[in-house]
Formats: sequence, structure tokens, C-alpha cells
Amino acid sequence: MARYNGITEYEPHLNGQGLRVGVVMSRFNPDVGEGLLSACIEELCALGVAPDAIRIATVPGALEIPLALQRFAKSGQFDALVALGAVIRGETYHFELVSNEMGAGISRVALDSGLPISNGVLTTENDDQALARMREKGRDCAKAAIEMANLLKALP
Repeated sequence: MARYNGITEYEPHLNGQGLRVGVVMSRFNPDVGEGLLSACIEELCALGVAPDAIRIATVPGALEIPLALQRFAKSGQFDALVALGAVIRGETYHFELVSNEMGAGISRVALDSGLPISNGVLTTENDDQALARMREKGRDCAKAAIEMANLLKALP
């Protein structure tokens, strides 16, 4: 239902039937990565994405995620992509470098390709924070990927 008479409003749609989704996961913090991945895949399937329409690629760390996403995007085989992983603060500046560069890379791939990318790379102070957030974030990323793929198909 439109909020304003005579104004087109694009409603969110979470139907994943017929959509193809690529997922890139960092292996650096494996327990968190696997928790994110399992929740994301479960939610994608619950939203109607067929298992054979999902592709998973793993990379060594968070800085490698944008390059794998870029390759997926250039393939033309996907309606949406998901980035998963965890960057957990350590004792050096490396945390900021990895977090900032990875995030900027993901955004650049999305904008350059026009393909929606749901960023599920957690940036936390410690392992406990990451473990507490991984399931919800994995599910949220699946929903965002499906919603954005449907929105971009509907937009002129």
C-alpha cells in the first residue's frame, strides 16, 4: 500500500525464488565465519533461493574479500552477493587498516558493478562480540541481499 496518493513507492520484497546469490567468506576467524555462513545459507534457502543457485567462495582474510566479490560480479551470474567474515581488534593499527580497506573495497565493487552486496563482515572489539552477533548478522545479510536484488530489478 502506497503512503502517498499518486506517488510510486517500491515495497520491500523478500522472495528469493529465481535469484542467484554468491557468497564470499573469509576463513581468518573460522568459528565466526562458519557461524555467519550457516545462518546466511539457512536464511537464503528459507527465503526461496534454490541451493543450486548459491555459490560459496572462501578467501584467506578480509582484505581478499573484495577481489573475489569483483570476480563474482564480473561473471554476470549473480543477482546479489554477500560478504562474510570477522575482523577482531588486536593490539595494533592493523585492525583499522583491514576494516577500512575491506569496507571500502566492498562498496567500490558494488558501485562499480551495480550489483547489490550485503556486507556481513563483523568488526568487533573481541571474539565474544563476534560470536554473539554472527547468527543474526548472517540472517540479516541474506535478507538484505534478497531485498536489494528485488529492488534493483524493479527500479527503472
